[in-house]
Amino acid sequence: MQRYSGKLAVLFEGQGDIQPFRQLAERLAVPLRNSSEAGFDNREMFFLSWREGCLKLLDKELLKKGGLVVDIEPRHGEQRSWPAPKQGPLAQALGRKTRTVVDATTGWGQDSLHIFRMGYELLCMERSPVMAELLIDGFKRLVDQDWMLKLNLQPPLLLAGDAIQLLETLETGPDCIYLDPMFPPKRKKSALAKKSMMILRDLLGDDQDKEQLFAAALMAAGKRVVVKSPDYAEPLGGKPNESFQGKLLRYDVYIKA
Repeated sequence: MQRYSGKLAVLFEGQGDIQPFRQLAERLAVPLRNSSEAGFDNREMFFLSWREGCLKLLDKELLKKGGLVVDIEPRHGEQRSWPAPKQGPLAQALGRKTRTVVDATTGWGQDSLHIFRMGYELLCMERSPVMAELLIDGFKRLVDQDWMLKLNLQPPLLLAGDAIQLLETLETGPDCIYLDPMFPPKRKKSALAKKSMMILRDLLGDDQDKEQLFAAALMAAGKRVVVKSPDYAEPLGGKPNESFQGKLLRYDVYIKA
């Protein structure tokens, strides 16, 4: 598991019990700061804190603006029903006959939750301990959604750790392994870059082992590997068998022989 030094702290802002904050800091091996102390924000660039019932990731700018959270609501244009129709380039890339999916690069969980809402059997993997904590919090909130309770659904299972190793431990190859690695930005600090991705990149850096991850996924997958890429990036695994275009991105599909 990655450990963070110098960039991240857990922030207690005087609301509620301090014990969960202390336990979170211990799990991540990072300092616990208190907003009532002068200069609490002089040392770290990023903070984790519970606000409005959600675990949130903050930078200096977001200390006064709310913070970033794993959003469990459907994105604009996505169906709110369950299972949602298997439509659009992501569903096309996953395949009509696919039932089981592993998302090996869960990140903020937006693609994972879309895959889950379309009714696929989903397993999530995330190697950043910070993102894993944010995802655990999001999945806990997902459990309490009315439609989840009504349909007696369980959230996706999350495995925290490096997917390159975790994929080797799968007893059965899933129909599809989904990869959304972080590629270097086309331009420095693009104005179009989402705040969530900018913070994630600043905190974690780019994925330097994308090729090893792709090789591990191709070995472990039952039928196919899908790689989400920005439209300017070279295909990660060479020429794909199929490719489906989205807005400013594409889904490259590699079919196992």
